[in-house]
Amino acid sequence: MGKIKKEKEISRRSFVGKTMAATAGFTILPSFVVSGLGHKAPSDKLNIAGVGIGGMGFSNLKKMETENIVGLCDVDWKYADRVFKHFPKAQKFRDFRKMYDEIGKSIDAVVVATADHTHAIVAAHAITMGKHVYVQKPLTHTVYESRLLTKLAEKYKVATQMGNQGSSGEGVNLTTEWMANNEIGEVTRVEAFTDRPIWPQGLPRPDAMNVPETLDWNLFIGPAPMRPYNAIYTPWNWRGWWDFGTGALGDMACHILHPVFVGLDLGYPVKAQGSSTMLLSDSAPNAEMVTLTFPQRKPAKKMKMKLPQVEVTWYDGGLKPNKPDGWPDGKEMNNAGGGVIFHGTKDKLICGCYGKDPWLLSGRVPDAPKFRRRVKTSHEQDWIRACKESPENRVETASPFKEAGPFNEMVVMGVLAVRLQTLNKQLDWDGQNMTFTNINDKDEIKIIKKDNFSIHDGHPTFHKDWTDPVPAKDFAAGLIKHNYRDGWSLPEMPK
Repeated sequence: MGKIKKEKEISRRSFVGKTMAATAGFTILPSFVVSGLGHKAPSDKLNIAGVGIGGMGFSNLKKMETENIVGLCDVDWKYADRVFKHFPKAQKFRDFRKMYDEIGKSIDAVVVATADHTHAIVAAHAITMGKHVYVQKPLTHTVYESRLLTKLAEKYKVATQMGNQGSSGEGVNLTTEWMANNEIGEVTRVEAFTDRPIWPQGLPRPDAMNVPETLDWNLFIGPAPMRPYNAIYTPWNWRGWWDFGTGALGDMACHILHPVFVGLDLGYPVKAQGSSTMLLSDSAPNAEMVTLTFPQRKPAKKMKMKLPQVEVTWYDGGLKPNKPDGWPDGKEMNNAGGGVIFHGTKDKLICGCYGKDPWLLSGRVPDAPKFRRRVKTSHEQDWIRACKESPENRVETASPFKEAGPFNEMVVMGVLAVRLQTLNKQLDWDGQNMTFTNINDKDEIKIIKKDNFSIHDGHPTFHKDWTDPVPAKDFAAGLIKHNYRDGWSLPEMPK
């Protein structure tokens, strides 16, 4: 164990030093672009590395087998074992920093499918090294991290893609084109929901357990505050724990709300309000409802519709919108994990998760002009195509960071609304400056750590264990931009 720890420390110091030097050298463009080596002939193969490969990372990499899979990195080698066997020629790593140190020069692109809280740090450093990145949804854990990846991708001119594969599907295309053609009129209200969570949520912090030999718990924790290991956290179930995931909203809204964001040309929300079942300090609640308000926007030239102020309301944990008048008897609202209702002044448009199977409540089938690019391959292969094109001639992917970054800010804003609900106010949001404008110096936040509910002689007794009150401004600032644990840091935000 001592030898492993020493190697990790050496790797971390080496990575930080090399990354700082590399970033200093990339004052305008990364070297691979300057030298003209940033694009390949379509027949040439990319050298791709995967970080976080045991779950969705494996699914993504299997759809990229047209290329060379040269590096595989995961903190849990038991969970990743089948992936190592599937790609026997790839080099194996536990620490992405060590992988970047040792084989970074030979890597063209990186797939990031770790837990949410490490998406940004893995992707950001890859971008500053001039690597193209494919990052699973949600793009990041925080608003600040989303803004950072958006600006880094623009600065270094790499090909990017968020793993919301529905953005490459026909449903999002049709939904967007129908609304742009004014088929349903002005939209002032949208309702969306998911049938998640299907993982543990609404739980207090569990007791400590022994860490399996195959798992590097320190590396899994990464930039988050250290906590004792418990088997409930990982693999996969990290989604329900605030330090690692974003709950049902963060996990599924990047799929379900994408046609809302692009179809209505949304930007930053100006107001946010959340409510839920019991809010605990460590894990997401069992069910949530969030409303985000977006101001009036100026329609693009291709739009025949007006874009007035719109309220977008999200439900999860079994909650759903009411079925509007005229809903077909017996028709299920849930389609592939959720659904969306666009309430227009002329009609209502409904689609499923990923924008699937759009239809109008009136029964009409629109014949609208098709202006969105159709992806003929797969979400992953479309990113590979973009990686091989030069920045000057690149056709953007279906979910590049210049769109996915602002969209993800919308998603994690919903998480903020839930986590700040005990302030008991509608929150005013300044998106440009990433701050709430109506949280004052006297506001405090305290959250339930444990319920301790019991029954005595037929009467309910409540003995909730609360966190100590903290200034709400400081708490909110820590949710917007995390304070990373010692030894973990992000590149600077480009100006």
